[in-house]
Amino acid sequence: MLKRIQTFFDEYMAAGSRSAEEPDAAARCAAAALLLEMAHMDDTMAPLEQAAIFNAVRECFELSPQQTQELIACAQEEREQATDYHQFTSLIAANFDAAQRATLIELLWQVAYADQVLCKHEEYLVRKVANLLHVPHSVFISTKLRAMDSRQD
Repeated sequence: MLKRIQTFFDEYMAAGSRSAEEPDAAARCAAAALLLEMAHMDDTMAPLEQAAIFNAVRECFELSPQQTQELIACAQEEREQATDYHQFTSLIAANFDAAQRATLIELLWQVAYADQVLCKHEEYLVRKVANLLHVPHSVFISTKLRAMDSRQD
């Protein structure tokens, strides 16, 4: 992945602060890139979707606002250069455990529902990513229902 990703993590993440359980920088960038892709599935990136992505990345990876912005900028560059989803999902599958992959699917649903409209392309992307990450269908459905319920709060 980009040298910018390495620079980001060298600058913001102290060498000893990362535990062995945390995914590496490229997998985090890949996850953020998929969230950005979700926001672009309906050809418009609504402010609510941008906010959902920012909050998801910040909370999921426990980053500061500045770190979150930088990771999203790296992910945007990767997303623009990508030719398929496999380059992202292979990194995620190799570095995220089953619970983290389920969380990512739920975050994708949250971004999809952020603008209060679920288009068929958004649902297709979540289904495709869930399949590529070997997320069980029951998890796919339960995360969708949780995301739907959270948008009504």
